[in-house]
Amino acid sequence: MAQRTSLAMVQTAPRTLEAQSLPIPDIDEDSALMRVEACGICGSDYEQYEGVIRAPMPAVPGHEPLGIVEAIGDRAARRWGVNVGDRIAVETMLSCRFCSSCLGGNYHLCDDRRIYSYIPLSDEPGLWGAYSEYMFVHGNSIVHKMDNSLPAEIAVMFNPLGAGYRWAVEVPGTGPGDTVVILGPGQRGLASVLACKDAGASKIIVTGLAADAEKLRIARAFGAHHTIDVENENAKQRIKELTGGKGADIVVDVTSYAVEPVAESLSYVRSGGTIVLAGMKGYKNIPGFVSDKIMMKEITIKGVIGVTSTGYEKAINLIESGIAPLAMMHTHNFDLREAERAIQVLAREIPNEESIHSCLIPGLT
Repeated sequence: MAQRTSLAMVQTAPRTLEAQSLPIPDIDEDSALMRVEACGICGSDYEQYEGVIRAPMPAVPGHEPLGIVEAIGDRAARRWGVNVGDRIAVETMLSCRFCSSCLGGNYHLCDDRRIYSYIPLSDEPGLWGAYSEYMFVHGNSIVHKMDNSLPAEIAVMFNPLGAGYRWAVEVPGTGPGDTVVILGPGQRGLASVLACKDAGASKIIVTGLAADAEKLRIARAFGAHHTIDVENENAKQRIKELTGGKGADIVVDVTSYAVEPVAESLSYVRSGGTIVLAGMKGYKNIPGFVSDKIMMKEITIKGVIGVTSTGYEKAINLIESGIAPLAMMHTHNFDLREAERAIQVLAREIPNEESIHSCLIPGLT
């Protein structure tokens, strides 16, 4: 290829992204070079940008990479089953493959895991994130081939949708007949609605704030049977009414930094039910968290981090089927140089503008 440098947005300090021209690396037999088509933006991007996540700097952010294989080593091509010109979705985690977690099937909990977006620029070849025209794909990556004909902003939803399948279905074991309460109607909450519907849940209830009215509308369009505005309704009483006084089989908390839903979930779930905690709280204490409720109701509480291949595969199948109206959730495309604005819009820092699902598209403008 003639181009030997890549425009990348490099985080050099909290709330500081700088456009830099970085060298495009050569690849070996086990790696690949991807031309980035889109990079999804989510709450973790804001946390990294803000400095809440203790990520190394300088670094190229971007942990939801979708793109076209530009060059690939022979062993990588055989292992991944892809070739130059194929579209790939790249999983976030890089695992060692040899520790007890990896050997036990929990590669996302690898003792030595690295994560795209959180690898410093000083660790060659530097292009470890998708806020860039090109991204290096390490040999330990897991990639998934995707249909090239899909719009990039829809195909890149493989990441949040994968989270929905893992967090709201696989981890709690959601199946036909279950009642599920999803706390938070952001992109991963909406993805959880689609996943629970696909899994056959008989009743899906989504909670949100008054400011989330549009997101709650989309939740209903995606298959939620009921939505609750927690600022204007008594969520505890409403869930009790909707579940015949028993509570939900499964409660999934995908709210970010709000600690109240964690304590409240103990009242929403039925005896013997399961609570999944998937929203970061910034290591804050949880006021009103009564552990006796866990004991007396025999509640199971599970934490989740990341997505695994089965969740990604289910998400990709849903995307490629065209069944779900995913475009309803996508609100913004941003050029690569607009990365800071994309994050600020997501965080509601810009008046009168809000995103649900958005992505960076290199070369958009």
